[in-house]
Amino acid sequence: MTNPAFSWNLLRDLQDMLQYSFMQHAFEAGTLVAIVAGVIGYFVVLRRSSFAAHGLSHAGFTGAAGAVLLGINPIFGLFAFTMGGALLMAALGKRAVNRDVQIGVVLSFMLGLGLLFVSLYRGGYSSEAYSILFGQILGINAADVRVTLGTSTVVLAVFAALYRPLLFTSLDEEVAEAKGMPVFGVGLAFMLLIAAATSIAVQVVGVLLIFSLMVTPAAVAQRLARRPGQGIGISVGIALLATWSGLFVSYYSPYPVSFFITTITFVIYIATRLGQRRAYA
Repeated sequence: MTNPAFSWNLLRDLQDMLQYSFMQHAFEAGTLVAIVAGVIGYFVVLRRSSFAAHGLSHAGFTGAAGAVLLGINPIFGLFAFTMGGALLMAALGKRAVNRDVQIGVVLSFMLGLGLLFVSLYRGGYSSEAYSILFGQILGINAADVRVTLGTSTVVLAVFAALYRPLLFTSLDEEVAEAKGMPVFGVGLAFMLLIAAATSIAVQVVGVLLIFSLMVTPAAVAQRLARRPGQGIGISVGIALLATWSGLFVSYYSPYPVSFFITTITFVIYIATRLGQRRAYA
């Protein structure tokens, strides 16, 4: 089957594209994931927890690979292992200064376990394993969209309730602790939010490309915004732009959606860096 022709009439092209249910599901899930990734990603960058998001994505791969081995839906393994990994990382690294080492320890264990699950699977690197690694948003069905909607709603609701203490502990953990803030509890709750956000983002960009939605838009926002609310808005906007544009372009191309999403976010980041360098020159 050949790819459809691009007509330069964007409205008509979009209407033609959205007549297919798989594209409707892709845009629905992609929009939800981009919003969650943009919101949570801003605090991932602010708290210097990018390595945590990376580690949890690999924990998710291990869980999904284990689920494939058992013959069950990979999404259940994703959630179980990302949540378990988040609890383990938070328990081992109670203070930010020690977190990278503890996350590295958990990450190495999860990768080894994932390799074992893949090697035990008789089908080898199946389509399920491929979609976990690189994302398969065009394969999302209505049930996946409902799961993504439910998870996104819970994540955003918990984030809204946690916003003020999370912002305080992110800006100055030691002062927050001195003021009596439950720093460990806030950190643990945020790690669980990262785990949930990572689980749904894996559907779009996969384990190996998770930074494109969870970190890169937020990294741009950190450079452009002066206030947290503004930064979250910019982060979400870039994630949405990259996701929608990636889906649109991939419809007319034989190449994977995740490639376009990662490329768009990378180009925006580089353009921002170059623009700021010229402004300060």
